[in-house]
Amino acid sequence: MTQDVLLVGASGLAREVLAAGITGVVGILDDSEALQGRVVGGAEVVGDIAHAAQRDELLLLCVGPGAGRRSIVARLDALGVPPERYTTFVAASARVGASSSIGAGSILLDGVVVTADASVGSHVVVMPSSTITHDCVIGDFATLAAGVTLGGSVRVGVAAYLGMNASVRQGLRIGDTATVGMGAVVLADVPAAQTWAGVPARPLGEHA
Repeated sequence: MTQDVLLVGASGLAREVLAAGITGVVGILDDSEALQGRVVGGAEVVGDIAHAAQRDELLLLCVGPGAGRRSIVARLDALGVPPERYTTFVAASARVGASSSIGAGSILLDGVVVTADASVGSHVVVMPSSTITHDCVIGDFATLAAGVTLGGSVRVGVAAYLGMNASVRQGLRIGDTATVGMGAVVLADVPAAQTWAGVPARPLGEHA
């Protein structure tokens, strides 16, 4: 039997999760007063985010930026919401290798492929058609936009963001809270908190 789920955040990501076929959703929580009682993607906004502490459904954070998801988890933790309240959504068309793991609260949308011995942390969002290959490790709250490709043994740091169609060579590290621009080709480690873009990717503002 499917347990009831509340989505947190009346966002485009929430609509994508609903469109990808998640079951058991009984509503959405969002802090916007203007959205209360509105229907978003087929689900009604039934309260603000703090309301999660007064209910017992499973929760799935549908907030795009990793920093935002991290902040909400901290807020709910302070309200006594335990980690076991968070569910995981893997779209039916996504493929996850038997030797790979997906952390609580993570979202893998349509066409995502996770191959062998990879580890995806908690509250990670992987957008459609991204590929995570063998032995990759994705830190908590990271975001992989549509079409990202990671070579083997790539390490992606906590709350890092990889833009659409970015590619990362095998064995590299993307630091905590780093940003990789869309279409970038990453051939060297990206330090924490830096923004890299281009082909090959370089720190933003650095020219060939």
